Parts: sequence; structure tokens; C-alpha cells
Amino acid sequence: MFDDQLNDCIKLNTVSNRKTVSASAGTAFRDRNDRESAFVAMRTKKSKKKKDHSKLAIVYSKYYGGKMQTVPKVPVTSLDDFSIWYTPGVAAVSLAVAKNHDLSFEYTNRWNTLCVLTDGSRVLGLGDIGPEGSLPVMEGKALIYKYLGGVDAVAVPVNAHEPDKIIELATYIEPAFGAIHLEDISSPKCFQILDSLREKLTIPVWHDDQQGTAGVTLAALYNSLILTNRKLVDSKIVLFGAGAANIAAARLMISAGVPPGHLIMVDSKGILNSEREDIDSMMLQNKWKYELALKTNEERLSGDIDVAAAGADVLIAASMPGPHTLSASPLRKMNKDAILFALSNPVPEIWPGEAKKAGMRIVATGRSDFPNQVNNSLVFPSVMRGVLDVRSRGVPDEVIVTAAQELAIFARKQGNLSEEHILPTMMDWEIYPLVSSAVGEKCVKMGIARKNLSRKQLYSKASEVIERAKKMIHTLQETHLIEPLSKAGR
Repeated sequence: MFDDQLNDCIKLNTVSNRKTVSASAGTAFRDRNDRESAFVAMRTKKSKKKKDHSKLAIVYSKYYGGKMQTVPKVPVTSLDDFSIWYTPGVAAVSLAVAKNHDLSFEYTNRWNTLCVLTDGSRVLGLGDIGPEGSLPVMEGKALIYKYLGGVDAVAVPVNAHEPDKIIELATYIEPAFGAIHLEDISSPKCFQILDSLREKLTIPVWHDDQQGTAGVTLAALYNSLILTNRKLVDSKIVLFGAGAANIAAARLMISAGVPPGHLIMVDSKGILNSEREDIDSMMLQNKWKYELALKTNEERLSGDIDVAAAGADVLIAASMPGPHTLSASPLRKMNKDAILFALSNPVPEIWPGEAKKAGMRIVATGRSDFPNQVNNSLVFPSVMRGVLDVRSRGVPDEVIVTAAQELAIFARKQGNLSEEHILPTMMDWEIYPLVSSAVGEKCVKMGIARKNLSRKQLYSKASEVIERAKKMIHTLQETHLIEPLSKAGR
């Protein structure tokens, strides 16, 4: 899914080219009534294509020896230059930083470096494959960061699995990085790790399965509500699934102004409420779900998804891959012109066509071959670009809400907001500096920035850094310092 888009992105360098590709992509499944039948007809072909991609990934990974490398930022014209970059000249820089630790963001690349930290306990759809198995995925995340956000990301899979050990390790490596990105850590320990590190560290800590998914979901929700003539504060919202994505989505929506009582969460045992038989064990085993059980569901409903969905305006599913995880029955009980996000990958909880037949006006999924892809890659490169540019001490929920608002506004300003276009795509290059500058400005206003820059300055800075990263990659490709795939596949 992302690989196809990234390959397209790397080939495109102009706005006109981007629009051409976007247009051609839009015609692929123009008739939504034929989408599922087309999918079924292409299923064997697509399966074969996926197998080919897997084989190519093995071949290319072996040939290139990984996806990332370290490249100097400073000129080296002779060995004498090392007297500046290293000893004896470097001592003056070290002494200055020792006296004022914040200078590490000015005199070193810390300002633009983050680590992608994981224990490999929940990797994509592969499950607990361990730190070594997670390394190719973390390198992929680092590649996305560099190309879309201009961020230097370092993959750091660790052989530590207890929350306390991961927390301790993160505190040890804090001086090396401007931010920490947590990735593919299983629930519920991911909540403990994120919350603890947000309190302990003086740099931003981000968990993409929580904040990234929640941020792009909120952006999609803003525009879906506008299209269906609803308001965020008045809508009844059901969250089907109570893992990392939906717990984070619930918390972020509350930060955005949704009354907690208007949210109804449903897990594998039914609707969350304070009277559930397992409430005491929930308090001990998953305090984050427990807290939401206490303050959501003001009607104190109990039962299954059919009960929860009755009279609802929005249903956000982030549970188990479908296509029959969610049936049409609860959708038919929702209000007119209802909204459904079926976010499980690789197969949504219910096919979009079936959801439309059940009365949904707007349907979004996590897939690129259906309209309205809810894609984390629209959020995390720009958010981290923004917090790094102002040397932020954190990334609170208010900052993520700002990112979601800016993303939604951009989609509206494109002038083609519709039931099948509620979000921009990754080919809309402008979103990355726009969102990052809004994020940086919010950090400055909240008083958590080490560097005070205006929105205009932040936009210019982000545009420059991102463009430089793209230009560097393209130059390396043109000069064959990054060799073409055709040669790698021989």
C-alpha cells in the first residue's frame, strides 16, 4: 500500500505531475458500486503481485544491505578539516554544550534526529516477531521520515520487553535525540510507556499506533461531520475495538471537545461501562480502558455493537481485519447519513460497498485502493518536523489536535471535498510544511518550545529541510550513488 505510493512519489517532482497521477488514481475505481466485484476479479492477480513484491523486497534488501545510511553534512576538503570537526576544535563545542545542554540542539544534529524505538512485540500484521524481525520495518519508517519530513530517524529495536525496562532505556538515550518515536509495541504496555515517557523526558515522545492513528482519524472526522452537517460536540460516536488506536482516538477526541459521555466504546466483551462484571480486573490490567469505561457512555448502555450503534452518527472501527468482523446489522441502526471508518488492514472490518448499502454516507478505510484512506503517514512526518524545528519539550494532545485541524482545512481548501475525498493524499506535498508550521506555532504558544519562530519562519524552514532531503535522494539516484532497482534485481 504505502510502498506503491512512495515509489510514485519518488518519481514525481512537480505539482503538475502530482495532479496527473492523482487524477489517474481516481479513475481506477470511479464507480464505487463495482469496486468490490472488481476487487474479487483482481484478487488472484493482486495476490500474485503481492508475492512478487515480497520476493523483490528480499532481493533488494540483500543487494542494498538495508534502506538507510549516514551521510555527512559538513565539507571535508582535506584531513586538516578534522581538526575542526573533531579534535582539537571539537573540544570548544563540547564545553559549550556541557555548560548549556540546550546548545546540543544548535551545535549538533540532535535538532533533526529521532529514534524509532520498538521491542518488536506488535509489528504490522506479523505480531510479536522480536526486535531483530522488526528492524526492516523500522528502517522503512526511517525512510518515510526522511523523504516526507526531512527528519533523520534511527531505527532502534531493543531486546527489552518489560515496560519499566523500555522506559529506563529511553531515559538513558534521551541526550542523543531530539524526539523519540515509539513503534509497534503491544497493548496495553504501550500506554504505560508513552504516558511515563511523556512525563519523564524533556523531548517529544510519539507513539504512532496511538497518536498518529488518532490524529489522522480526527482530521477525517472533522471533514466528514461538515459534509453530513454535524457538529463534533453534538455527535454520538461509537468506537468498535478498544486497543491502542481507539483508546488514543477517544482521548484525542475528548481533548478536541467531544463530551466523554457521547463516546461509546465496544470491545470483545461488549460495551464499556462502569457496571461491567470485569470492571475490577480491568482497573488492574488496563487502567486506560478502565478510565474510559468510567467516563464514556453517559446512557450506561450495555450489550453488543448493535445496541451501541443504535442512533449513532459515527462508528470508528479499529479492531480485527475483516471483511466480516463488522456486519451490516448495526450500521442499519445508525442515524441517517452516518459515517463509518473501518480501519483494519489489510482487510477492513466490512467492505465499503456493503457499508454503503447499509446506509453509510461516508466510508473510510486504511487502504489506498478505496476512497478516503486514513493514513498515518499524513501526520507523523509533519508533526515531528514541527516539534523538532522549535526544539519542543513535548508533543501534547493539543498539538495533535492542531495537526488534525490543519490537515482537514487543507483538504477543504483543495476545493474538492466530497464523500469520497475527505483527506489529502501523500502526493499533496504542501501538507507537510503546512502542518509542521502549525504544529511548531502551537508549541511556541504553549510555552514548550526552546526556539521561538513565527508561523512564516517555520513554514520556510520546514519547506527548505524537506526539499533538501528530496533533492539529496534524487541526486544520489541520478548519480547512481544509490543504484537503480533494475541493477539490484539482476
